Amino acid sequence: MQEPTYDEARARRLVELLRGLAARIAELREDQALLAAGPELLRMMGDARSELFHYEVRLTYDTPEIAESRRIVEAAKGQAESLDFGDSDADLDPEEGTEQWPGQ
Repeated sequence: MQEPTYDEARARRLVELLRGLAARIAELREDQALLAAGPELLRMMGDARSELFHYEVRLTYDTPEIAESRRIVEAAKGQAESLDFGDSDADLDPEEGTEQWPGQ
């Protein structure tokens, strides 16, 4: 289940995950050991990559408050688009582009 927000505790876990990956790579000093640990490192990098992706898109997560605000704005836009102000060009002077005074 995906969390709706990316809180501080989750950010700390991501930092620990990245540091754990770096530490594991540093532990594998010999080239052969590093290459032999490929599957383990791929798994660790996959976990880190997935979590980094969620961290990067955290701003697109909607909290309940943001979702409600977004709903209100979308409803207002829909209402504004459906308003009919009639023929707004009918009262404009074609030469001036301004409204004519009644009786002109």
